[in-house]
Parts: sequence; C-alpha cells; structure tokens
Amino acid sequence: MDKNRFRFDGKSFIICIILFLVELVIAKTSGFIRHTFGDFLVVILLYYFVKSFINTEPKKIAIGVLCFSFLVEILQYFKIVEILGVQDNKLMRIVIGSTFSFGDLIAYTLGIITVYFIETYRVKTA
Repeated sequence: MDKNRFRFDGKSFIICIILFLVELVIAKTSGFIRHTFGDFLVVILLYYFVKSFINTEPKKIAIGVLCFSFLVEILQYFKIVEILGVQDNKLMRIVIGSTFSFGDLIAYTLGIITVYFIETYRVKTA
C-alpha cells in the first residue's frame, strides 16, 4: 500500500466540520430542508470526512460514499434498526435512519454529483 495514501487534509476536515454544524441546524427543522437538503448535504459531509484522511482520486471517494449511502438506505428498507434492536435509541435512529425513501437515493446522488464536479473543477483550476 502506498504510504502517502493516508494523510490529514485540514481544509477538507474544516469543510466537514462546517457541514456537520449545518446538519445540526437542519436537524431542528422539518419538511424539505431536513428530509431532502439534509440528505443532499450529508453525502458531501461524508465525502469531505473521507477526503480528510485518505489521499485518492475524487471519483473513488465519491463512488465509495455513494455506495455506502445507498447501502445504509437499503438497510433502512429492511428495517435494520429493528433487526439491531436499537429502535428505541433516538441517536441510533437518527444516525442509521429508519425510513427508506427513493427520494433519499436521488438526494444522495445529486449531492455526490455536485461535490464531484466541485472537486474536479477545483483540481483542474489548481
């Protein structure tokens, strides 16, 4: 394994922290902002979290985050919180989610497309 694959990227981590704080504010809202825009932003947050520690191509991070997000959403379809017995744990229900939605899959996809194009454009202009 390449010894330069793991490193700390402070800029990406700061973006991740800012997005996390935005997500906390969004969690206090309801409707479109929470259920759609929050899902759109969460994959961008995850992208920058991974990018904070792993030095690889934006495409690889984007695909990995999107696959992870889809997996979590599919697990929601199969009621993973009930299978794990954590349905009464509010934090776990928020982190894992408890309701499957095709709209979430669309929001994740649009979020990843957005961050991928931002990162690709940024790399080309740097």
